[in-house]
Amino acid sequence: MFPREKACGDLVGPRGVHLLNELGVSIPGARPLGDMIVVAPNNQRVLLPALPGSNYADHAMAVTREVFDACLFDMAIAAGAHAVHKRVTGLLYEQDVVDGVQLSGGAAIRGDVVVGADGATSSVAQQAGLVDSAKALWGFALRGYLDAEVDLPHIVLWEPRPWRLFPGYGWVFPTSGNGANVGLGLAFGNDRGASRRAGEQLDDFLAHLTRQGLVPRSDVRSRTGGWLKMGVLGTVPAGRGVLLVGDAAGLINPLQGEGIAQAMASGCAAANAILAAGPRDASRHYLTYLDNAVRHHRANAPVHAGMVKHPLAVSVTSRVLSVPGIDRVVAGAWGLYWNDLATDALPSRHRRLAMASTRAISAAVRRSAAANWFATQFTPAEPTPFAAQRSLS
Repeated sequence: MFPREKACGDLVGPRGVHLLNELGVSIPGARPLGDMIVVAPNNQRVLLPALPGSNYADHAMAVTREVFDACLFDMAIAAGAHAVHKRVTGLLYEQDVVDGVQLSGGAAIRGDVVVGADGATSSVAQQAGLVDSAKALWGFALRGYLDAEVDLPHIVLWEPRPWRLFPGYGWVFPTSGNGANVGLGLAFGNDRGASRRAGEQLDDFLAHLTRQGLVPRSDVRSRTGGWLKMGVLGTVPAGRGVLLVGDAAGLINPLQGEGIAQAMASGCAAANAILAAGPRDASRHYLTYLDNAVRHHRANAPVHAGMVKHPLAVSVTSRVLSVPGIDRVVAGAWGLYWNDLATDALPSRHRRLAMASTRAISAAVRRSAAANWFATQFTPAEPTPFAAQRSLS
């Protein structure tokens, strides 16, 4: 099931650009972007350089999600996909194996495998009993557009109150036209009720951007919000007859909220699993791929949870990393680690520092509750029978 869902970001990262190039997909009007600037709470600015990798591009690209989604949708239709504009109301089973979906209006679609690509609040994941919302790391992002010329993407670490970092970050991204995408992403662990804070504080954040000289005072157009489910935690991405991809599987980077590249890569992996292993063993094949692909998520889901609980510590850390002199030493590694690019980066001192950080953080969280969940629930072994999975929801 592949519905068209509008997300909040307009940046396709280096891995996503590489995947599009491999698939021969050209997005009209896309704007290439290289370096990124992080603005610390004390207004110190750190340039994170765009570094090349062995299997990702040396740049990202800016394109509105409406254009990006429509382009991919139209290409899928041209390749033979059949569009059905109906809401999924339930799953169909054959001997405890999902073999189709029930649609609004009473129609049904049968198939060998159901692929849930229906976003962070995936009804396929919920109905298949593959998600425990109480354990998931939830976030909410709200964005809009301004008439403002922006040269480089900016990530803004904001303190509504001194030394109490907003649990997430704001951004100002160039768009493919002569405007800017501005937004605020909020992380709040498993308390989804806290999502209202993004809407309540967006105007205060925009005023902060104006004071910092990042955007002119202007009205924001087309405000749109969307849920984020990060770090995989709480979601088993495969069951008998079901594969979850992208946001439905929680495959959003738990540090910076990117999900486009992960959605495309997991979609390709799910298709390859079905073709290579057949419907019966597709789940096992797909989980084997993900076991390696989510190492960054596995290590940093606990970091995400800690950042939400300890805003003072994050405020201090961000100030230290942005100190002149220190920033030049850590900026390259910061960008690689934060964007989950370290493993495939070309050899450099930046990669060495990022990989050292990866090993240190992985060791530090080895005994965490999140690590225990991954060890017991997220495994390439035979998926748990659905009767047991349903008890999660």
